[in-house]
Amino acid sequence: MSFRKIVEHFGFHRTTLSFFHFHHLSRPFTSHSPQPHHQGNQNLDPHSLLKEDPIEICTSLWVKTFSSPPNASFPNLTGFLSNFDLWLLAYQRSCAHATGTFPPRNAVGTPVLHSLLSLRNAVIRNRFEWNNKTNPLLRAPNDAAVTKPLSKRRLQAAIKSDASCFQDRVVQEVLLMILEPVFEPRFSPKSHAFRPGRNAHTVIRTIRSNFAGYLWFLKGDLSEILNHVDPHVVMCSLEKGTRDKKILGLIKSALEGVQMRSLSRKEENVEELMRLKKRRATKKRILKENEPKPDPYWLRTFFSFAPEEAAKVPNYGHCGILSPLLANVCLNELDCWMEKRIVEFFRPSEFDSIWKYSIDDGCHNPAWPEFVPSSGKEKTRKMDYIRYGGHFLIGIRGPREDAVELRKKIVAFCESVFGVRLDNSTLEIEHITRGIRFLDHIICRRVIHPTLRYTGSGGNIVSEKGVGTLLSVTASLQQCIRQFRRLELVKGDKDPEPLPCNPMLYSGQAHTNSQMNKFLETMADWYRYADNRKKVVGFCAYVVRSSLAKLYAARYRLKSRAKVYGIASRNLSRPLRESSNNSAPEYSDLLRMGLVDAIEGVQFSHMSLIPSCDYTPFPRNWTPDHERLLHEYIKLENPKFFCELLRSVKQKGLNLPQDEISQMIWNYKTRGVCYFRSNEDNKLKSDFKEITE
Repeated sequence: MSFRKIVEHFGFHRTTLSFFHFHHLSRPFTSHSPQPHHQGNQNLDPHSLLKEDPIEICTSLWVKTFSSPPNASFPNLTGFLSNFDLWLLAYQRSCAHATGTFPPRNAVGTPVLHSLLSLRNAVIRNRFEWNNKTNPLLRAPNDAAVTKPLSKRRLQAAIKSDASCFQDRVVQEVLLMILEPVFEPRFSPKSHAFRPGRNAHTVIRTIRSNFAGYLWFLKGDLSEILNHVDPHVVMCSLEKGTRDKKILGLIKSALEGVQMRSLSRKEENVEELMRLKKRRATKKRILKENEPKPDPYWLRTFFSFAPEEAAKVPNYGHCGILSPLLANVCLNELDCWMEKRIVEFFRPSEFDSIWKYSIDDGCHNPAWPEFVPSSGKEKTRKMDYIRYGGHFLIGIRGPREDAVELRKKIVAFCESVFGVRLDNSTLEIEHITRGIRFLDHIICRRVIHPTLRYTGSGGNIVSEKGVGTLLSVTASLQQCIRQFRRLELVKGDKDPEPLPCNPMLYSGQAHTNSQMNKFLETMADWYRYADNRKKVVGFCAYVVRSSLAKLYAARYRLKSRAKVYGIASRNLSRPLRESSNNSAPEYSDLLRMGLVDAIEGVQFSHMSLIPSCDYTPFPRNWTPDHERLLHEYIKLENPKFFCELLRSVKQKGLNLPQDEISQMIWNYKTRGVCYFRSNEDNKLKSDFKEITE
């Protein structure tokens, strides 16, 4: 059959054929052969696809997943993947990450919508390629259109660069909006990292309230899973939540898309990297018009204080922002396995002060939530578990042999499920008396002595009896000193000496003080639940204030910190000037005219200004606010809930609010009419009596 007959057989018109031929001849040459588009999609207006609110679509998905059973699987998610409203929201979020501003919906131009529609169609038709830098379907908002052919050097530099494509970020945002509500109900409440509503503070508060009374602690490090994981393990875990082939195929291609660079390739690029570093050092970089500014100094400084458990963020191939969710999906297997071990390990004892019959028996005094009496003939055998990212902590109430046996089981489980062989260095067993460091906090125990008896003569202690233990969670001062030393703000270990804050050398006094005040406020908030909060924050304030005083002494040629404090006061709130010119206007006049900024004093210059530790009790079965609201909303949407509520009200003989209101209205009507009639009768009787008289 000839080509003309084939065209006539399928019913192509002559104009359509000529347009198809001209369209493909006029397209520029690319490295990939173009795929034919359907005629219906060429003339499709992307504005006609924007019909719904993407927030409502995401909310409906969250409600649907949380109202389903925890182990429910969602086989078909292609409908959400093809929804163009979600793609536009993903583009807006990606622009906010790239430029620092969230563009409104009506500000997205028609050419961008057409490119976004082409990207969506490529994903749905399985024609999307990760990290396609030679022929991108969607450009970043700051990238200019390429009108001239790139040179070979620039093309190779663009291909070899580690920066991800903007269109990959958009696809990752769409997948994250779809998969996060699917797997959130399946996750264990023992996991607190990379999840909405949970953070490192919830871990510290959970340890304070739930980990009292444990003698042995097993601290594990699974960072190897966060560094690299077998794609087969990720796909097996994902298939338990969804069976959608398009989504699974996208994630599988993203996991297998990037291979680790070999050492030989790194050695070849050493000279090029050194040359680029020299060029960056000599040439000052100018930001583009819409390019976001780098993080301020106080935020970069605080990020350097991030604990080891929180600093590690997984990055799997081209998954990008989807990697933390995939890591939680894999490690959820360990969480569920540990929940079963906790139930099996529990053995209550009637002689124990708490946990006599069930795991949830512990009802502590809210004033001392960690108080655990140590009296009793026998102790309850109990275990608890919590995980933050790739690090977990297990508390064991029992002999050390139980901890050793549990470590063997964890090693066998990780090797069989994750293919990771753990050793004793990654699974440490420590006693509570030595102190366990987790998230830069030290977990230790203090014995409570309520009564101390003294002799009448010497004042020596006759008897000392401890009746309980208090779980103490304190901040690690040594770790804080190490971080300051790494930032080159102090030198020395035992008696650290502050150094001048050189990165703020060319900033004004007002700007410098405001930057370091934000840093101190963030540090005070980070150590909110530490028992030694005043001590650690006071040390940070001393280092910052001394470092700034040395900086100002060098900048304004005052030679010593004492002179700086004499002029600028203890909190450095008074202005410092290089020369004392009588003709220059005063600082108050300049401030009133708006020519200078107001100088904030460095915070926490006195210990009384530092807030104390927050001892607010943490609920045992705590859930984030969004999950609690979701469960309440689902309960109110269920008609069975109101039927059961009405049945319980009738069984208990209670009155509904509606019945009470209707009874009040009925009484008002009936009694009001009777009162009116009685008054009218009295008036008529009085009038008739007057007439007769």
